[in-house]
Amino acid sequence: MPYIGRFAPSPTGPLHAGSLVAAFASWLDARSHDGQWLVRIEDVDTPRCIASADQLILQQLAICGLVPDAPVMWQSQRSDAYQAALDNLIAKGWAYPCGCSRKEIEDAQALIGHARERHTAAVYPGTCRDGLNGKAARAWRLNVQRVIDDSKLDTPLAWHDRLLGPQQQDVATEVGDFVLRRADGLWAYQLAVVVDDAAQGITNIVRGEDLTDNTARQILLQHALGLPTPSYMHTPLVLGENGEKLSKQNGATALDVSQPLLALQNAAHALGLPKFSDGASIEQALSEWTKAWQEMSSPVPR
Repeated sequence: MPYIGRFAPSPTGPLHAGSLVAAFASWLDARSHDGQWLVRIEDVDTPRCIASADQLILQQLAICGLVPDAPVMWQSQRSDAYQAALDNLIAKGWAYPCGCSRKEIEDAQALIGHARERHTAAVYPGTCRDGLNGKAARAWRLNVQRVIDDSKLDTPLAWHDRLLGPQQQDVATEVGDFVLRRADGLWAYQLAVVVDDAAQGITNIVRGEDLTDNTARQILLQHALGLPTPSYMHTPLVLGENGEKLSKQNGATALDVSQPLLALQNAAHALGLPKFSDGASIEQALSEWTKAWQEMSSPVPR
C-alpha cells in the first residue's frame, strides 16, 4: 500500500519550535518511505483560529523546504462530510443527543468521588444515553459501549505505536461517551480528524506524543464508520521551561525562519538526528536527515 502521511496544524498562531518538530517528523517519515506528505489545516474550532495564521504556517513550512505533495485541505470547508458521518452513526443507533453542561458532568462525577485530573475532561457518566429527560439537546455523543458490543471489539482497545510500542485504553471507562458535535454547533476534533484522514487516504500518522491519548477514540470511530485504521507513531515533545509541552499557551514564540537551516537543525536535534554537513543547502540537509531517519526509525508495514 502506498504511504500517505500528513501534518495537521491548527491555525491558532504561527508555527513554533515544537510544531516544527511534529511537521518535520511527519515529513521525514513520508520521504524516507517514498511516500506522499500532505498538509491539512484543522480550523473547525473557529473561536481559537487566527485570521491568516493558516497562510503564515504554510509559508513557514515552505521556507523550511516542507512542501505538501497535494493541495491543502481545510476542515472549515468539510462540514457536509462530518454531518454525513454523524448521520451514519445516528442511523446505526450509535450516537445520541446530550443536554448536559460541562459543570453538570463534573458535578455528577464528583458525587461518585471521581475528581477531574488536570488537563483532562471529566469522564461522561452517560446521563443522556437513554433520553434527554426533559433537557434541551446541546451536543451529540458516541455511545461507546454500544459500538464496542455491536462491533465485537476487544476491551480495552489495543494498538501498536511504532515508537512507544504496545498501547491500550478502555475507552468506555477512561473516556466515556465522547462528543462528536459540540454544544456550540462546532464539530469535535475526534470526528473531523477520522473523517479527514480517510478522505485523504492517510496510511501513516506521525504526530506528537501528547496526542497518544486520542488514538483509541479515533480507532473506535474508524471501526464505527467502516474506515481504515492508519499506522500510528507518536514522537517526543519539545518542552517549555516549566517542563510541560511547548505551546502558545506555554510561552512558545513564533518560529524564526530567517535562518531556516538553523530552525531545522534544532528540530532535527530534538528528534535525535545528526547535524547536517557544513556548508550544506536546505535540500542537501533534508536529504541527509531523510537517510538518517530511514536508518533509525521503525519499519513501516507495507
